[in-house]
Amino acid sequence: MYLLTVKDGLITRHVGPYLTPKKASDDLDRVLAECSDRARWQIHALESPNLCSFSEKLQQRNQALSAAS
Repeated sequence: MYLLTVKDGLITRHVGPYLTPKKASDDLDRVLAECSDRARWQIHALESPNLCSFSEKLQQRNQALSAAS
């Protein structure tokens, strides 16, 4: 699943979810039509909550930090 995030000044909008990044980009023109010319956007892949728990994510982050140092 994918989420379209549009930041326009101080306002951040999250649109979606979409099944593919192609569907999110297809909807981008419609979403940007309601925003200013300076709006920035990104398409994010959503994580499945079943992949790993919060504590597992913390352990992975800590391992990555200790490996980098």
